[in-house]
Formats: sequence, structure tokens, C-alpha cells
Amino acid sequence: MKKILIALFLVSAALGPITTSCHAAEETKSEKRQMIRLGARLWPVYCAQCHNARPGSEFAPYQWDQIMMHMRALPNMPTQDARAILEYLKDGRD
Repeated sequence: MKKILIALFLVSAALGPITTSCHAAEETKSEKRQMIRLGARLWPVYCAQCHNARPGSEFAPYQWDQIMMHMRALPNMPTQDARAILEYLKDGRD
């Protein structure tokens, strides 16, 4: 009986971090979706003044990183807004 209890304890201890990790991943996905939605609202504010609408899939994610580094300096946008727009563009939805 002791061996069974010890085995159950060890299994539950091993599974604890796994379930916590899955929960953290869900929070990250939720935060990413919120950033994408915010970026979609901010894109017209900062970008549409000079650019026509283009799909995010037009460039690879690493290219958007480079483009955003350059473009962020022009309108002097806050870092959080730039991150949201970058997530929106990298999402690649048309």
C-alpha cells in the first residue's frame, strides 16, 4: 500500500509542472490574440496614413521585424503599440 501511495505521489508531482505549463501556454495564446486585435485597431492609426492596406502574409515574420524597426521610429509610436502592430502583421491574416 505504501508503494502505491508513493507511486501516486511521484506521478502527481511529475504531472504538476505539465499542467501548469499548459495553462501558461493558454494564457500566452490569449495574450497574443489580444495583441493581434489591438494591432488591427492601431494599424490604421499609425500605418494607413502613408500605406495602403496589405496582407500580413506579404512578408515573412523576420522581414516584419526589420520593417517595424525602421517604421517605428518615423511616427514615434510607443513600444506597446509597435509590438501590437507587429503581432498583427506577423499573424498574416488577409
